[in-house]
Amino acid sequence: MTAILAHDTDQRLRRGDAGLTRVMVAMFAGGAAIFALLYGPQAVLPQLSSTFHVTPAGAGLAMSVTAAALAVAVIPASVLSQRWGRARVLVASVSLAALLGVLLPLSPTYGVLLGIRTLQGFAVAGMPAVAMAYLADEIHPSALVGAVGTFVAGNGVGGVAGRMLASAGASLSGWRFGLAAVGALSVAGAIVFALLVARLPNRPATPIARGALRRHLADPRLLRLYLTGFVLMGGFSTIYNYLTYRLVRPPFALAPAAAGLVFLAYVAGTAAAAVAGRLADRHGAPVVLRGAVLLAMVAAVTTLPNELPAVLTGLVLVTVGFFAAHVAASGWVARVADTARAQAAGMYLFAYYAGSSLGGWIGGLVFERTGWPATVAYVVAMFALALALSHPTRSSSAPGESNVMTGRRT
Repeated sequence: MTAILAHDTDQRLRRGDAGLTRVMVAMFAGGAAIFALLYGPQAVLPQLSSTFHVTPAGAGLAMSVTAAALAVAVIPASVLSQRWGRARVLVASVSLAALLGVLLPLSPTYGVLLGIRTLQGFAVAGMPAVAMAYLADEIHPSALVGAVGTFVAGNGVGGVAGRMLASAGASLSGWRFGLAAVGALSVAGAIVFALLVARLPNRPATPIARGALRRHLADPRLLRLYLTGFVLMGGFSTIYNYLTYRLVRPPFALAPAAAGLVFLAYVAGTAAAAVAGRLADRHGAPVVLRGAVLLAMVAAVTTLPNELPAVLTGLVLVTVGFFAAHVAASGWVARVADTARAQAAGMYLFAYYAGSSLGGWIGGLVFERTGWPATVAYVVAMFALALALSHPTRSSSAPGESNVMTGRRT
């Protein structure tokens, strides 16, 4: 009887509810627009090096400054969403980011380009911060990790589209044309998103929990998940930022358009994200997280030979492992944090994008000074840290928390 009453009073969306599909379609569209903008420039880093006469690590700043700004802004964005309303923050985030995307290819100097990319990082922060909190508040825990997996899959589609458009456009008429194509895609996505989000449930502003960030940082379970996101993204962004440099140089010497095709590996990642979410619901997030990280470690080593099939196979499996691990870790943050979920999700995203910014930049220094084998060693070390963090100490789990730590549905 108690269970029936609890079910009736919990109005969050469950599997089979029509509202769940509507919410996910809207978030998919907005996330695709945002992540096309966020990662489109990654496909033209070698061209930026050539045009502006900067090193690989210097060109990598086009990605790092955006990730750093996003990391800084993601917690304020989550707080603002509770005061101003989530729908407003989401629409403003997508719209401003799209506008900056139109301006980016007009950059006359590399300094201006980095400035626009920094502003873009602040603008896009609203989507990942607010979307994750929205999903946690609106979707029942039994479907939460699976929903996060679908959302992450949408982000992956946007990332693929942005990279592929930038790469193809750069091959046709230079990197400016490529980034202009990404900007046009983002404007179309922003328009569609604004129309869809108007139909989403928009919770009224809720009081901000005082001391929430302090409590979350004092929780060893959440702290380990935050650090996991940092090292996972540091290793993953290193692979994607600098592998194209290796592929356009001997012994591969691929054309930029051909090298850009490697970003199709993200398709495998988007599929893995959705599957990983369902597996985490069924078997527990720690199991999925550890298996995914082990796969990514082995796959990174597979990219070492100077054989294109081996490199491509390794890249696909690294992508699958990373996406699965990210879904398990990020979805689990929302379930561990039973209060102030917006701040908890914001802290995870802060660590995640800080890892992209700092970890990816350090990976660039390793690559340009010591080559690909040392870069792979760096990536494997980052993934190994994530694996170690997935094994909690006794102090990180209190009695009676077995369901929370295993991640199985109850």
